[in-house]
Amino acid sequence: MALTINDVSIFAEGVDHSECICVHPDGSVWAGGEAGQIYRISADGGEVKEINNTGGFVLGLAFSPDASWLAVCDLGKHCVWKLDIATNKLELFADGAEGEKFNIPNYPVFDSQGRLYVSESGAFRQVIGKVFRFEPDGTGRIWHNGPFNFANGMALSKNEDYLYVVCSFLPGIERIAINADGAAGEREVYITMPQTCPDGVALDEDENLYITCYTPNAIYKADNKRSIKMFIDDWEAHTLSNPTNIAFGGENFDQIFTSNLGRWHISKINAGVKGLKLVCHK
Repeated sequence: MALTINDVSIFAEGVDHSECICVHPDGSVWAGGEAGQIYRISADGGEVKEINNTGGFVLGLAFSPDASWLAVCDLGKHCVWKLDIATNKLELFADGAEGEKFNIPNYPVFDSQGRLYVSESGAFRQVIGKVFRFEPDGTGRIWHNGPFNFANGMALSKNEDYLYVVCSFLPGIERIAINADGAAGEREVYITMPQTCPDGVALDEDENLYITCYTPNAIYKADNKRSIKMFIDDWEAHTLSNPTNIAFGGENFDQIFTSNLGRWHISKINAGVKGLKLVCHK
């Protein structure tokens, strides 16, 4: 049964049109802002602290497997930053690979080997998106040349044998097999979502997908048989307002946190299902 907007609460206020969200193993929730802010939000949502500022526009975030640093995609600076969690020091991680510079580095995902996948959206209304991958030492390459129709949020399957890529203007999600040698394998359109603009994606323990949409102001659920249904809808666009990225967290890992590009708060949903733990939570 779909939840209602009454099942959604405002977890924290005072973030600047946040595009992104991720959860640290200590329970803190991290988000970015449209003026380059990187926020740490306490596990209870009571404290919102600006940790650093890139001077750009922060898109996706992801913690390294040991949670010692945060990968920060930056639209304004066209790069991925490395934020050291112990010192809050910010340094450049990558601005591209194989002679190609980032234009819209959108979302980062770590695998269990510490390799970092980064979606490159390309440009609006141009089907030129790609996926880059970087080794732990920072060396990178174009892992899949696409072209994707605005590659956005991503998620790895439980066994790290597939990478799901949100393609906002497809609109829908593509799935790329990851071969045993780590190379990109077969690519397929996993689901399509007409008259939506999907942005972020997260998996639960059964590998169902939860997809946040910039429009409509809703979260959809696609089960592992590719059947799609509305998970929660906010036609008023007050509590879910252009929800973009999505992350599971909470004490039992059964809460969903979303950023809201159209507002100044982070939303929380008691999902009733446990999320698939990312490598930093294992």
